[in-house]
Amino acid sequence: MKILDFAMFSVRQVLSGGRAYYMWLAFLGVLILVGLAGYRETLIHGHIVSNMRDPVPWGVFIGTYAFFVGVAAAAVALSVPGYVYHWKPIKEIVVLGEIIAISAVIMCILFVMSDLGHPERFWHLLPVVGKPNIPRSMIAMNVLILNGYLVLNLVIVTYFLYCSYVGRPYNRVFFMTLMLASIPAAISIHATTAFIFNVLPARPYWNSAILVPRFIATALCAGPALMVLAFQILRKVAKIGIRDEALHKIVEMTVIVLFVNLLLFFAEVVTEYRSATAHTVHMQYYFQGLGDHVRLVSWAWSGAACNITAFFLLLVPRTRKHPVTMNIACALVFVGVFIEKGIGLVLPGFTPGTLGEVYEYVPSMPEVMILVGVAGVGIFVFTILSKIAIPLTFREEGESESELELSGA
Repeated sequence: MKILDFAMFSVRQVLSGGRAYYMWLAFLGVLILVGLAGYRETLIHGHIVSNMRDPVPWGVFIGTYAFFVGVAAAAVALSVPGYVYHWKPIKEIVVLGEIIAISAVIMCILFVMSDLGHPERFWHLLPVVGKPNIPRSMIAMNVLILNGYLVLNLVIVTYFLYCSYVGRPYNRVFFMTLMLASIPAAISIHATTAFIFNVLPARPYWNSAILVPRFIATALCAGPALMVLAFQILRKVAKIGIRDEALHKIVEMTVIVLFVNLLLFFAEVVTEYRSATAHTVHMQYYFQGLGDHVRLVSWAWSGAACNITAFFLLLVPRTRKHPVTMNIACALVFVGVFIEKGIGLVLPGFTPGTLGEVYEYVPSMPEVMILVGVAGVGIFVFTILSKIAIPLTFREEGESESELELSGA
């Protein structure tokens, strides 16, 4: 059976490689073990080993989750020009973007599981076996859509690679239906994540109608920026033909959305400071500090500086297309959006608390260890899926399966 042959080919691809490949997998294994050691502490002692407390019940796990949901949603940045407008340079690498989306969604699920005080109760959120209270519960809706998006991307990638392996064209109607369905699904996973924050009336920092478009804008900045960096690493390590014009088109889309993100963020800042209501205190804590509580101020201005600098680097065609400045700008976008979303979204929303208490949260060592471990899992998933996808996606016309395995080794 061809499907069994494809499965065996995938296993052989994952297990074959040079010394550098095995050393890389060993390094990722160490990261995962570090994460498991940190998670063991939370299972034995509970979340008391974290620095999350009643005033700040969401910490690094939810902040990083909100960020990587955006990275997962950014696969749409390749799907639209690749399969809606059939632009060949990007169409060739859409499957790699889908693999990044799969890796990011798996990381998001692990962050949520790490944040649960009783992970064994996760089944309550599952349809049929639990009572997820859909559609009234935004968290249940998010879980359903996020897992649906993961399954959708797995089907797309598996079907595409299987067709490439057997050397036959994919069913256009079936495949295009999946690709087109992935576009609203990508937007939906981020929109529902934004609504989880948006619909909490006791947290005025998040009660903004533009929070959803801000989430989507940041997703379409950070995700493509990560893709540009990852694709260049793959191009160098695996020696594959990812075209420069594809990378340039991605960064062109990134700078447009980055401008929208900066505009929306500036609108939020102006609205808060010009209105000068009691709710302005959250924005003041983030950008100015409150008395001696200034832990986030340097992060706030650093994140803003990263995004603004990246915008001007990507705005000018000469620096946008130069490999050095392009990579610097993409790295700045990734860091800047992570600060804006992973730190600047969650923590100021809880500080000061509903009773006026200022609790300055800093991740504990077990939290950092879990963060490292989840990152290791995400990179591991991306590595092994790319190891399978690259020889199939970039195979030469008429290349046989045996030649394919030799070239992929």
